[in-house]
Parts: sequence; structure tokens; C-alpha cells
Amino acid sequence: MDRESHTNSGPFLLVLAVLLVLQGCSEPIDNSVESVAANSTLEPLFATVIREPPVPHGVRAVAPNGEEVSLQCNACHSVRAHNLKSASAVDLDEFHQGMHYQHGSLTCVSCHQPDDGYSSLRLADGTSIAFFESIQLCGQCHGPQLRDYEHGAHGGMTGYWDLTRGGRERNHCLHCHDAHKPAYADFQPVAPPRDRFAPANHHAESSEAFHATSGLGDSHHE
Repeated sequence: MDRESHTNSGPFLLVLAVLLVLQGCSEPIDNSVESVAANSTLEPLFATVIREPPVPHGVRAVAPNGEEVSLQCNACHSVRAHNLKSASAVDLDEFHQGMHYQHGSLTCVSCHQPDDGYSSLRLADGTSIAFFESIQLCGQCHGPQLRDYEHGAHGGMTGYWDLTRGGRERNHCLHCHDAHKPAYADFQPVAPPRDRFAPANHHAESSEAFHATSGLGDSHHE
């Protein structure tokens, strides 16, 4: 009797299993990937401070009475017509002689505001900004560098990455770059590191080769 009941229920269980499988297959499968933003819930407790750049606050000159004074830019630039096409230090026949200038095809008035006697800087749309805000001016052309700077990958920094633990101090563009000649000059890297597994005279040969290619071997000390 028991064997017969098991035999009769077998087909029923098989049909039930097939129906359950088909029901599961009919439901759509969600293959989407949930995106979770990496957003910190901790508010910064300390500020990021940009060091004051080495900007000119005036030009030192000697007054008729022999006293040393500091003159604003417009004290001299307002007494002569502006050369709006000047793009070379060779054109400097009176002011700033000896200055080295190499900044692409930019003219003086590409960055300096002639409307106020060069006492401020000017953005591409003509807006005047103070000298210490020159990061805005640099970022107009050097966008990738400004982006990296804002994310901490360009320019020097001291302090904390985590502003919940301490403050942060950043360099200004002008701490590393000359505004009139911003590109770094080519330089010879240092000698290669010493290979401790190389023969004893290998380091001496590498140093001699380095000095020969860099021109340092021809230098004379007086």
C-alpha cells in the first residue's frame, strides 16, 4: 500500500517542481549595479589656507630728498601711453629693464590691467582682480594644472589631508613659478643610484659618465 502511494505521488511532485521552476524563470532578473557615492559625513573642522604670494606691493625708489619710498604701479605707468602690443622684454626701454619674459604669445596687457595703470590684473573678459588672486588668472590657460592643484596633486602642501584632524596650508602658483617666465628651465638629473651588486669600480665609471654628459667635468673651481 505504501509503495503504491509513493508511485502515484511521483508524477504530481514532478509536475509541481516544473511549475515552480517556470514561475521562477518568468520573473525578470535585475542585473543593475547599485552605485553608492563616496560621501563623507564628517564636516571639515579646519580650513585650507593658501600662503600669501610674493606679489609686488610697489616699486622701491629714492625720492628727491634721498628718502626710500615705495611707489604704486600707476605712479609711473600713468604718465605715458600704454603699449598694448608689447610682448617682449626687449620693448622695455624705461620700466623693468632686464626682466626675463617668456610666456607664450601673451602680451603685457593679457594679464595686466592698463585701465588702472597696471595696478591690478585682468581676466580674459576684462574683469580686474588683485595680484594675490592671480590663481584665477593662471587657471584660465592652465586648466589641468588648476584642477590638479585643487585636488592636492599639484603644488606644495603642508598639514593634513583629513581636515577633521588639522588644518592645511597650500603654496600659491607664484611660490614655484615666475609669472613672466613660468616654465622650469631644463636641468640635468642627479647621478644614478649606486648598485650594490655591481663591481667595485662600477660606481666610479657611472659618475665619470654622468659628469661627462652633463658638462660638469669641464668646470673649474677658483
